[in-house]
Amino acid sequence: MMKNQNKIKIISYNLRYHRAGVELEKLTKAYNADILCLQECRGDRLPDEIGNLILGDKTPNWRLNIAVYYRKDRFTLTDSTSHVLKKAFLEWLFMPEMERLLVTKIYDRWSQKEVCVGGFHATSHVATNYVRKRQISTAHQVLLEHSDGCPTVMVGDYNYLLFKRGLKIRIEKSGYQLTLSDRPTYYFNKYLGVRFDMATSMNACVEGVKALPKSKLSDHTPILVQLSV
Repeated sequence: MMKNQNKIKIISYNLRYHRAGVELEKLTKAYNADILCLQECRGDRLPDEIGNLILGDKTPNWRLNIAVYYRKDRFTLTDSTSHVLKKAFLEWLFMPEMERLLVTKIYDRWSQKEVCVGGFHATSHVATNYVRKRQISTAHQVLLEHSDGCPTVMVGDYNYLLFKRGLKIRIEKSGYQLTLSDRPTYYFNKYLGVRFDMATSMNACVEGVKALPKSKLSDHTPILVQLSV
């Protein structure tokens, strides 16, 4: 049996208009990532492979996409779908349609299990927490419908600034678990940071979410999600 065959390392990173895209190969190699989930990436600039990771899928619309990569020597893609979630009022007025959830289902040859991975990017602060709560709830329901009971994790930029205790209670009532990062992942300035990037899971154990060192190219830090299936 392979060592740690039930452990999966997931890196999630908001690239800030794809500016931090140049860091991805070094980042995934440094932390030996099994899966890479990206937000605010340019789909037309994404390579087919990053190190030993292969592009599973990317959302098709808008300039800023969500994408999922996975280790080609460990996983096999079985299904992938993109989903539009509830829009804020200003999005209805000024922005074209865009997907905020990418559901990628992969077969893990090490653990011999299917794993359902959700790449998620909630609306920024042109929206209220009500809109983001609806987006999270809908995304969880979509994942539940696609997962068929397999280990499920949703990672990304939740853009949730305040009242995380209430969010945690709401999420856990739906059967998911919320895991926050150990340190801030988004910085308004040099001194003020908050935890926007996080993970929710079902039928899997998130053992930790670590905020990785911040780059000057993005206002987010990458996060490393340690998942046990």
